[in-house]
Amino acid sequence: MMRTKKNLLKYNSYQKYLKIWIDILTPKQLLFSEPIVERLGKKHNILCTSRKYEEVSKLAKIRHFDLVFVGKHGGGNKKNKLKASIERIDKLSKKIQKFEPEVVISFGSPEAARISFGLGIKHIMFCDSPHANAVMRLTLPLIQKLLIPYVISKKEFSKYGIKEKDIVQYKAIDAVVTMKRKIDKNLNSPFKNNNKKNILIRVEEEEASYTSKSSKIIPIIQKIADNYKNENIVVLGRYTKQINNLKKIIGNEVKIVKMSFDGKYLLNKTDIFIGSGGTMTAESALMGIPTISYNAVPNIVEEFLVKKNLVKRETNPNKVSNHIKKIFEIKNNQNQKRAKKIVKEMEDPIEKLIKIIKN
Repeated sequence: MMRTKKNLLKYNSYQKYLKIWIDILTPKQLLFSEPIVERLGKKHNILCTSRKYEEVSKLAKIRHFDLVFVGKHGGGNKKNKLKASIERIDKLSKKIQKFEPEVVISFGSPEAARISFGLGIKHIMFCDSPHANAVMRLTLPLIQKLLIPYVISKKEFSKYGIKEKDIVQYKAIDAVVTMKRKIDKNLNSPFKNNNKKNILIRVEEEEASYTSKSSKIIPIIQKIADNYKNENIVVLGRYTKQINNLKKIIGNEVKIVKMSFDGKYLLNKTDIFIGSGGTMTAESALMGIPTISYNAVPNIVEEFLVKKNLVKRETNPNKVSNHIKKIFEIKNNQNQKRAKKIVKEMEDPIEKLIKIIKN
């Protein structure tokens, strides 16, 4: 993220040296942390931790982002999640006691919440996912400050045990931070280098605590594969088991790959994106790419983007296919104009974070 002279003056006025711990559990959290580390890392000692989770470790390598991995992802099973969390708290608490941070930053880490509470460390949390019921219950009663997008009401979070006076809203959605990252344009692409249209499909999360196990995307992929055989269709899977299942059901009609790419790099080459309503859906929308959400995880940020006419929500395979046809027939760049206007009106959430740390 570029620094303006104004931002530099604000930042340099804050001289106190701090040890800051950031716990990063997902690819989105890693991307959001990049500008935080860039801004705060010049003056402070920052430790970034994560757990063994393939999507995060691959993205960390792509982004050259330093992470200390402690513990592992518990998968989709509740008992395994509990066991993994308990083991991670044990290992991570020892490391954190040695590091001795004054501030913890997380994005809804139950382990960071429990450790910071137990050790009496100030915990600042970013969150745009009040629908993640289990995570909210395990974190919000234990933290000191919560930063949230202005499109989400404070009441969506205060019901979990945090006071509204400790919730700070910023006039932005999180994708406005992550979409501004620089990317390497010389990477290999799963899209063929031809004159055909590029259709990118993101498969939904299956192992998060807030997801249902019913897949809305398979009939949509099948319909797109049938109707757009002459275009470049790439499906981004999340887990090996998920990808193998997709290949069994769909076969070789589309290219199915594991998410081992920087999402923005793929979106830059995409003519239309079909997503589950999460991070890539929001990034695609703010980049002005025609975007369809099959709403796998209903959430308030996705609702905001639908209202702003940056995302088309559709779960019916025939209607999704028809919408793609309309997009391909339209030659104007109205999507990009709308997106640019909305992005311009948004503020930098990291400025809010710096103010809270100062206090």
